[in-house]
Amino acid sequence: MRFDCVHTCEDLAELVNGIGFLPFFRSGIPGWSLEENIDPSVWFTGNDGPWEWKGWLARDKRIVYGKFYRNKAAFVSLSCFPDLCNFRRDGYDFEGFVADALAPYNDRLLMQALEAHGPCPNKALKRLCGFTKGYDTALTRLQMQTFIVSGDFVYDVDKHGRPYGWGNALLDTPERWLGTELVNQNELYSPEESRERIVRWLHGWMPDASEDTLRRELRGK
Repeated sequence: MRFDCVHTCEDLAELVNGIGFLPFFRSGIPGWSLEENIDPSVWFTGNDGPWEWKGWLARDKRIVYGKFYRNKAAFVSLSCFPDLCNFRRDGYDFEGFVADALAPYNDRLLMQALEAHGPCPNKALKRLCGFTKGYDTALTRLQMQTFIVSGDFVYDVDKHGRPYGWGNALLDTPERWLGTELVNQNELYSPEESRERIVRWLHGWMPDASEDTLRRELRGK
């Protein structure tokens, strides 16, 4: 399957807000990724492309961006994100994870640092956490659980004032970045109901993918 080719930032926003959940790179379902639906002329070039667009769209709160798909990057629409939170968190907030001993020690340290200092660039947050071993694993796990999102990307600047490099994710909790009301707006659904709402929506866009396949692809791992 293939959607309309993405040529511009606006095309990307329209696709994400239509389909609801879009992996950045090739996924377990052929055609279900930005990589397979983008104009090759803007994929790896010196011009503005998806590497810049992801930050622009996240900063303007037109989409949600983070490692939401099998520990890899994905775009999620604002309308889909509340169901993704409800499903991936299994109906908990982070305090509930801590109370029921479901949050590893490193996750707790990372969230404490982010809640105190966020939004915070990834490099700075790593220093604030006070640990390095296991940091990337904890950060990815917390994104997969939807407790952390990337709100923008900040770049190093050369001596001429020009940005360079891949960009440093500006991290925050979705409650602070997007608002608790949005994050919790579907909390009256069970986690399973939220999962099925996403599955049905995706199946409408990708009828060739079975609902069981979509459930498997949406799992947290």
